[in-house]
Amino acid sequence: ITMYHENVSSIIDNYKAISCSFDGTKGKEEIAEGIREFIAAGPPGGDPAAPAAEAKPATPLPPPTKKIIIAGAPASGKGTQCELIVEKFGVVHISTGDALRAEVQKGTELGAKAKECMDAGALVPDDLIINIVKSRLAQEDCQTKGWLLDGFPRTGAQAAAMAEAGIEASHFVLLEVPDEILVERCEGRRSDPETGKIYHLKFNPPPEDDEALMARLVHRSDDTAEAMGKRITMYHENVSSIIDNYKAISCSFDGTKGKEEIAEGIREFIAAGPPGGDPAAPAAEAKPATPLPPPTKKIIIAGAPASGK
Repeated sequence: ITMYHENVSSIIDNYKAISCSFDGTKGKEEIAEGIREFIAAGPPGGDPAAPAAEAKPATPLPPPTKKIIIAGAPASGKGTQCELIVEKFGVVHISTGDALRAEVQKGTELGAKAKECMDAGALVPDDLIINIVKSRLAQEDCQTKGWLLDGFPRTGAQAAAMAEAGIEASHFVLLEVPDEILVERCEGRRSDPETGKIYHLKFNPPPEDDEALMARLVHRSDDTAEAMGKRITMYHENVSSIIDNYKAISCSFDGTKGKEEIAEGIREFIAAGPPGGDPAAPAAEAKPATPLPPPTKKIIIAGAPASGK
């Protein structure tokens, strides 16, 4: 008892704001009732009549990030629509070529493997490309802003591998253009090696008064009727197997229409939220607020030996 008295005051000093003393000589039920009322009232200083914490008003959840794949044959207008999609929705535009080059430049393990294939003139294996794409999509900008995957996957096998890797899109955009128009578009294409911008001598001519630009424009070796025919054939051989993986989230657009008309249709499709959802409510609806549970009790009991603790 002497030892208890020597220490108890210094203990109580640490808990004055949350302490309550009880007469331990009373009957155990009377003491217990007093203790129960003290504890049930919640932390001292709170409102004893409201032991449960009050829930904050519900706020709507932010809309889910857009995860878009755009597909179409060469010269179908993907590049133009990608620019407009990024401008409207602020998503991160990703091409596999850019992602590959970025990994090589950073000197990552994936980049080293990709460089080895490219230096040997071999195709980069699907599993390596998938891992590079997965790595890029996991980066913070893609997680917060959403992403736009340009021209990938290119085969059904790549689409299936993406699904196995856990890469899921919210929207699949398909641009459809007749083959003869694709060839005409391709033959007239010219690219600026400095900016990467693509012009067309008939449909989107470069400014003729910019002599420096006109001098550096390049006509790619695969932008010929013969080369284009092969690329279109390869595209048609693969596109149906790609689409099979995204039927539930896909929408096709007539790529022969004006770029703004196409863009407006694509914007409406993407803005409506994931296909199958309520177009009038792209943002996830918050659940009604429910009262938070009362805080857990964290109690210290003190008393001399034989005090009834």
